[in-house]
Amino acid sequence: MNIAILGSGSFIPENILRNEDFANTQFLNEDGTPLPATPEVVVRKFKEITGIEERRYADKDVTASQMGTIAAQRALAKSGIDPETLDYIILAHNFGDVRYGAIQSDILPSLASRVKQELQIKNPKCVAYDILFGCPGWLEGVIQAYAFIKAGLAKRCLVIGTETLSRVVDPFDRDSMIYSDGAGATVIGAHEGDSAILGMASATYALEEAGYLFFGPSNEKQAHRDIRYIKMYGRKIYEFALSKVPQAMKDCIDASPYKVTDIKKILIHQANEKMDEAIIQRFYKLHGQTPPPNIMPMSIHKLGNSSVATIPTLFDLLVQEKIENHELVPGDIIMFASVGAGMNVNCMLYRY
Repeated sequence: MNIAILGSGSFIPENILRNEDFANTQFLNEDGTPLPATPEVVVRKFKEITGIEERRYADKDVTASQMGTIAAQRALAKSGIDPETLDYIILAHNFGDVRYGAIQSDILPSLASRVKQELQIKNPKCVAYDILFGCPGWLEGVIQAYAFIKAGLAKRCLVIGTETLSRVVDPFDRDSMIYSDGAGATVIGAHEGDSAILGMASATYALEEAGYLFFGPSNEKQAHRDIRYIKMYGRKIYEFALSKVPQAMKDCIDASPYKVTDIKKILIHQANEKMDEAIIQRFYKLHGQTPPPNIMPMSIHKLGNSSVATIPTLFDLLVQEKIENHELVPGDIIMFASVGAGMNVNCMLYRY
């Protein structure tokens, strides 16, 4: 019996914030001084580096758990699974329910418990819990679900990734343009068909790298110093990702009976287009190959980086045939890979 994705769903907010909407923003350095370039130049260079043209923000009255519930409902509907038969609800996020205008995160109760309540699941043996694993959180949740099912501790798990990053960004920091909101969900379970999770790899590098992404004060020195925002050392993360992600991908494929030439699609965390392209190049170089054309579907141009929601949302869009010039065919070998705060890296090989 294989373990596979039985259904997927996503929630993409309708509010679009385009790059030109930042054209009048006064971006500041970490020390509070203005960037030497005009906002127009900053925005143009940002697009050239990241590939991001637009990002999505949730409505002011919508929370991460509410988005996660909608994505979960859609995944359950596609799977045909009775929610009462779920053994686990595993919800990945990083900041909890950050209500619009609030200065505190709300994770009491857990977001997974909130989703379970919204789904009206009565079964107390459906265990609901959150995981904090940076941007690779949804993928790590799938790996945990696989382990539960493989060990005979579960038959069906709902894995969700949801985030409202728009509420934890510093408007004076140019990195704020990277982030967006969204939710993706999948039902993982035993499957009699050919679809299957084929292998995985995970790692945490924390000795020197743990603080590459962190919570810090605004670049605007007059802002309240106790209000914190998502911050990062972009160059360090770039170098880390180029070193560690390709190796995790290699470890994953090398531990399987498949070859790199068998891979039809690579679904990589959508954070920076140039970084993702460099990761793919280095991964294939480790095998003495060059990447085939059209191997890496992208959603970052229009959706930005929604952290734990990027990969499950991308997968669901592919399933729905909503990614231009890309499709999934039964039997395709797919690789999922992600990197994020912690610093965490993971990878999974999947037969669609």
